[in-house]
Amino acid sequence: MDGGARVTHLWILGDQLGAHFDDDSLPSVLIESRSMFRRRRYHRQKAHLILTAMRMRASEDDSIFVRAETFAEGLAQIGTPVEVWHPHSRAAVAMARRLGAVIREGTPGFLTSWEEFNAWAQGRGSSRLLLEDWYRTTRREHHILMEGDDPVGGRWNFDELNREPPPRGRDQLLDRAPLCPTETDVDQEVREVLDRWEAEGIEFLGHDAPRRFAASRGEARAALDDFITHRLADFGPYEDAMMSGDPFLAHSLLSAPLNLGLLAPGEVIEAAVRAYHAGFAPLPSVEGFVRQVAGWREYVWHLYWHLGEDYPEMNVLEARTPGPTWFEELESTAISAACLSDVMAGVAERGWVHHIPRLMILANWALQRGYEPRMINDWFQRAFVDGYPWVMAANVIGMGLFADGGIVATKPYASGGAYINRMSNYCGGCRYSPTVRVGDDACPFTAGYWWFLDRNRERLAGNHRMSRALAGLRSRPDIGEIRAQEESRFGAAP
Repeated sequence: MDGGARVTHLWILGDQLGAHFDDDSLPSVLIESRSMFRRRRYHRQKAHLILTAMRMRASEDDSIFVRAETFAEGLAQIGTPVEVWHPHSRAAVAMARRLGAVIREGTPGFLTSWEEFNAWAQGRGSSRLLLEDWYRTTRREHHILMEGDDPVGGRWNFDELNREPPPRGRDQLLDRAPLCPTETDVDQEVREVLDRWEAEGIEFLGHDAPRRFAASRGEARAALDDFITHRLADFGPYEDAMMSGDPFLAHSLLSAPLNLGLLAPGEVIEAAVRAYHAGFAPLPSVEGFVRQVAGWREYVWHLYWHLGEDYPEMNVLEARTPGPTWFEELESTAISAACLSDVMAGVAERGWVHHIPRLMILANWALQRGYEPRMINDWFQRAFVDGYPWVMAANVIGMGLFADGGIVATKPYASGGAYINRMSNYCGGCRYSPTVRVGDDACPFTAGYWWFLDRNRERLAGNHRMSRALAGLRSRPDIGEIRAQEESRFGAAP
């Protein structure tokens, strides 16, 4: 392309599908690239969601929709230079530059700008980039749940009120299921495309199933309204709970449409805040949800760029074990541990489980077993419908696996069966006992927790938040038995 040629189109990427990415001065073009799904093995439902969302977006206006083997071939059909909002991954930025696209600075997909984050980070000096401090700064600067200079209710967070276990004796938290989109002809069209691609050798993870997540602007708004009306009030107390038979509890199911760009974070936050002021939802629930969107989501977005391209390669615990086949293939039926089997089945069936199963079951398991962080990070990106490089870097490398040595989390989020027993209904029907460390009934998470500490005692010795756990390890008389047991069953499905 001639670098001096006039830009004639705005290239809309597959995670920039909302109206807030439009530009009335330029017609939009969307390119469906089959090679994207050849390069990496994605969950079938992730591929279905992305392709459906792109095709639905193109059908709603006068956008040019191009199907091609590669993005380069697609742009060649346009024939003139294009502009694109700053892509949401380093790989996409490099591709856009390589293909001659003019990259716009910034993105409408997030509430806060890089300038805001960089100014805040530089003002920290040598202090850690704490989520809590960033969250408070964001609320002040964007006047979210504020009364003048003070937080509404006189408190910045209500975490201690938002850690309730699931109610006992119930199969579901709420009587009403989350709104499920009605599939359209586009879904069937995409399903046939994916069937054909599979027949041609493109491989996917997981199972095909009716689409669970919003793929259009209208569906996304309906999903937001459904959450605000029917589940936000219960979200806070039970946001950390896990229930067999109820994977959704009171969660919003908005991460996928948010990350596709179908919703703007500002409108999601405003809807929750309006519900509080109208008396429809209590402050602890609203603040807990706002913390996820205005706090954590913005935080991990900025950390992805701020921490540099080498961050996903960090591995301070020297975890080198490749994940076993049953983990990569989402083989839930091979697993006897009730919690891990149910969560893995959820990933296979939906490409989604909420944030606590991700952290305290899947990442906890990988951390305890020493799975290689780069591989686990890649797996989370491919296996989850809302997984993208910017999403998973801090969540997996930092929070889940402590591979960054404490940049994101102050200690490893390793835990035994006691936590899972307290925060879920899994353990009652499991063949393992959460209190047993050695023997046929030994919980693999409980035994795995002590095995993890044993292997990493020297690496964690300088972490003051681990001093109590390491002291308990020193007084553990059965650590030799635990070590031998876990080494003998290592790699096998628990």
